[in-house]
Amino acid sequence: MKALTYQGPGQKAWADIPKPVIDKPTDAIVRILHTTICGTDLHILKGDVPAVTPGRVLGHEGVGIVEAVGPAIRNFKPGDHVLISCVTSCGSCPNCRRQMYSHCADGGWILGHMIDGTQAEYVRIPHADNSLYPVPEGADEQALVMLSDILPTGFEIGVLAGKVKPGDSVVIVGAGPVGMAALLTAQFYSPGQLIMVDGDSNRLEVATRFGATHVIDIKTENAVERIFELTGGVGVDVAIEAVGIPASFDTCQSVIAPGGNIANVGVHGKSVELHLEKLWIQNINISTGLVNTNTTPMLMKTVQSGKVDAGKLITHRFALGDILQAYEVFSNAAQEKAMKVILTQQ
Repeated sequence: MKALTYQGPGQKAWADIPKPVIDKPTDAIVRILHTTICGTDLHILKGDVPAVTPGRVLGHEGVGIVEAVGPAIRNFKPGDHVLISCVTSCGSCPNCRRQMYSHCADGGWILGHMIDGTQAEYVRIPHADNSLYPVPEGADEQALVMLSDILPTGFEIGVLAGKVKPGDSVVIVGAGPVGMAALLTAQFYSPGQLIMVDGDSNRLEVATRFGATHVIDIKTENAVERIFELTGGVGVDVAIEAVGIPASFDTCQSVIAPGGNIANVGVHGKSVELHLEKLWIQNINISTGLVNTNTTPMLMKTVQSGKVDAGKLITHRFALGDILQAYEVFSNAAQEKAMKVILTQQ
């Protein structure tokens, strides 16, 4: 089969590799229908995730059709259309039993990381009963790919961890896919201000359409000064970091109000400077995390009901075989006006 393989920092290949087979009784083999490229994949290609070794198939998001199941699988059968979770869960270890699936003793974020992922014609899904979700009849399967990772990540690690409440002032630093997912799901809680910060004017325009009350272009404005203007000199109740670079985290810690919450969502490849000499007295909370996907069933209902239009995050569509071209587009998102790309196997 064909698959997108990591070949070391800055190197990737669309290569022929063996088709996966059932390895354990709890496995399923899924034929990929739709997958996508994540910012995390770009971090991997930069060499920011050293656990990923050359030859690994990238990707951790997708929708597909079950082709084969191990003898222990009870919830799925060949022919079922399924959503693939970016997090693999055994369902029985101590962390899974407290819904911290991201730290499953035999799973977590392993697809496209520790085992071969979804940017391929087929993928093996361990613990499939707990790591796949049935696709509702009539669902937009391309839109559902947004539920593999970015929508639950923005919601759980940004909105829920940030404790967004009605009337809150919220700043989201980074108008990429995860930042947009946080923007969409923060509106569940009716915040008073939703401020989006980025250096891409196109993405800021999109953020306005998606519900941002204010946008700040860091190329033309001082973000910190503008945020204090918008909040009457107080700062924000919630600051969501959705980039993963020191400058964006510094913006968050510079504008947080006393008693506020900083929710770090971005994948950081470099250390950041934490200004405890200023923050120790401010009664703030800082959260970090990897998505657990325990909200995926609820988010699927909101998408199906039309409360969240996940499909509008998709800007570009490619055939799976054109994945190298898709990477070029996604890697140059500002120039290409790209948000999420969808790759489809016929």
